[in-house]
Amino acid sequence: MVFIHDTRRSLMAATDLVNTLPGYDDPDRLETLDDLDAYLSANPYTGLIRRDRDELTAIRGIRRRLRALWDVDRDGAVPLVNEMLADGHALPRLVRHDGYDWHVHATSDDAPLATRILVEAAMAFVDVIRAGEYDRVRVCEASDCDSVYIDYSRNGSKRYCDTGNCGNRMNVNAYRRRKARETA
Repeated sequence: MVFIHDTRRSLMAATDLVNTLPGYDDPDRLETLDDLDAYLSANPYTGLIRRDRDELTAIRGIRRRLRALWDVDRDGAVPLVNEMLADGHALPRLVRHDGYDWHVHATSDDAPLATRILVEAAMAFVDVIRAGEYDRVRVCEASDCDSVYIDYSRNGSKRYCDTGNCGNRMNVNAYRRRKARETA
């Protein structure tokens, strides 16, 4: 599956943000300004960034809206994406900056960061929907994980996220079950 650079970056940033939500035994990983700095370090955004409590609260507030995109199918994602674009007053335009070739910005650079994150994620999901690749929007299949991911593998066979070493843990568990059956 091939997505252009800005789409893939936005999908990765949305995934990272959603995965800050608490789940199973995982704590909330976006509670402090240091947590926000870590997120922004891994997922840089241009434009106005205040790095204050209000911005942190606003960004925390969009996580569940983004998470909902992993709970629906392709057709169910369309109204969610359209609502995000409408709420962000999206007006897509082509821009080039900071060493990036032409790509789409859909909000002004001085729009609140939470709005820009939400709209960029929505624009990326527009590409996923239009490409007919929504089946790659997945929740980890590990029994003790609810992290989300986008399957970028060539054959679309990825089953586990990369956040908790789930693939290795599940493979070890399966191996141990096989060995226990063999010795029983």
